[in-house]
Amino acid sequence: MTSLPHCGRGRGCRTVYFRAAFSPGATFGLCGEGNGSVNLMRDGRSPALQAASTSSSGAINLENKMFKTFYIKPNERGILYRRSDFKTILHPGTHYLRWGRWTLQTFDLNQPEAKIENLELLLQTHPTAINAHLEVVKTQFNEAALVRLGQRWLAVGPNQLRAFWRGFIEVETHLFNLEESLELLPVFVKQLRNAKVEGIDIIQVSESEMGLLYEQGNFVRPLEPGDYGFWTFGRKVSVRTFDRTQPAPNFPLEEVLIECHSEFVAAYCETVQLGVREVAVVRHRGKAIAVLPPCSRKLFWKGVEIEAIDISTDSKLPARLVAELVSGLADVLQMSHESLHMQEVKAQHIGLLYVDGAFASTLPAGLHVWWVFGRSIQTESVDLRLQTLEVSGQEILTKDKVPLRLNLTAGYRITDPVRAKTELSDIDNFVYKELQFALRGAVGTRGLDALLEDKGTIDTSVAEYIRQKTADYGIEIESVGVKDIILPGEIKAILSKVVEAEKAAQANVIRRREETAATRSMLNTAKVMEDNPIALRLKELEILERIAEKIEHININGGLDSILTEVIRIAQR
Repeated sequence: MTSLPHCGRGRGCRTVYFRAAFSPGATFGLCGEGNGSVNLMRDGRSPALQAASTSSSGAINLENKMFKTFYIKPNERGILYRRSDFKTILHPGTHYLRWGRWTLQTFDLNQPEAKIENLELLLQTHPTAINAHLEVVKTQFNEAALVRLGQRWLAVGPNQLRAFWRGFIEVETHLFNLEESLELLPVFVKQLRNAKVEGIDIIQVSESEMGLLYEQGNFVRPLEPGDYGFWTFGRKVSVRTFDRTQPAPNFPLEEVLIECHSEFVAAYCETVQLGVREVAVVRHRGKAIAVLPPCSRKLFWKGVEIEAIDISTDSKLPARLVAELVSGLADVLQMSHESLHMQEVKAQHIGLLYVDGAFASTLPAGLHVWWVFGRSIQTESVDLRLQTLEVSGQEILTKDKVPLRLNLTAGYRITDPVRAKTELSDIDNFVYKELQFALRGAVGTRGLDALLEDKGTIDTSVAEYIRQKTADYGIEIESVGVKDIILPGEIKAILSKVVEAEKAAQANVIRRREETAATRSMLNTAKVMEDNPIALRLKELEILERIAEKIEHININGGLDSILTEVIRIAQR
């Protein structure tokens, strides 16, 4: 045993040093404080924790009642507390402490973040020990940090205190001022491209897109194609991407962009601003892509063509625009049809144009198109060809109280469409009603016999009446005719009997007349035969010829002279 200087703790300390055979070259000591407690020291040093550790080559064979043993694994670190007071940080190995109120908190270095209680206080009281073993990240209210833990990344938000163990997993920290920029440097964006880090948004803008950066809903700047990273701690950061191949982007709050961000608008957009009497047609690569109404403000990507059109004096489209917007591509017509009023006037028709409810002009055959903005446009097409109107099932009493059902057909033509459409709300209904009145007047003033004897009187009467009524409205009646006169069943049966009786009487007269004529003819024939024997003989031969046609053999007795005077026997074999 070798006597060495005492431990230096002061008065009342009794220290005995010795060299142990199990640890050549190492000196251990027992330090007595005079109160019965013993401190184990090595090489004459008395560390603040009053602990002794041994290498793996040996162990201290002391009475277990005097020491407390702690073992730290190779992948661990330990924080030693005595009566809740921090003492030191222990490295891997076996540590011997004299008995007392020791507390050891171990940390697995595979989880590099150290969850230490009262870390901020420890940094104030033991900064050297803490900073020697830990990478401490402390951010202010306007700061954020990016920490690399081996191959993993971690973001630390404002007003945070975080600590990470050194030496086991590589730790790399970077501090950023959020007031200077929300955007990460490209070198970090490249490393974080495939990582998902809370507090950081990685945005990819493709080569066919343009991104707009918004912070708290306010536009910040445009983003060209590429990769971007943005801090999202305590704020709402969003990027809206727009297809550059589509010339009409639907920007949010376009009015704000036009008024407050003129640099962006001038660099990337074409602006359309129209007056109260202007419309615009926007074209991209020669094709119409939009029709804008008056007072519009709209943004398009650079490269579009804008044609502003003044509609203050004439709202009708020229043939060039009609061919482009209406007669051209189907998708162009679908896009523009809400902005246009179209009227196609066919051949043998005429169109009528009304502007703000008043008649303006007639329209020849063809396609006519107007802008609908700023005025009310109404059109209609009038057929100038001969039109037919049927008045069917009209039940009317004749002058002698016989009910009849009549069907009438009329043909008419519109000769003055402006007058007819201006003064009549419904041309067909007007003609129909007047034909009804005319028909009732013609039938109600005549008896049944008169009507049946001369049905043409109805046509004449109706035609005269209707022509007078329609002439003042530009309508010409071409023809009027009664198609059918339908009698009731009882009247029809009576008329049938009357006709039957008349026809029977006529048949009887004719039959008597024919019988008289036949008798007179026979008498004349007999007188001729009486005066002419040859004629009588010819008659006899005619009769024989008729008989011979029906029989095969004739037997005559007494000669031919006795044919009419003798008995004739006819036998058929």
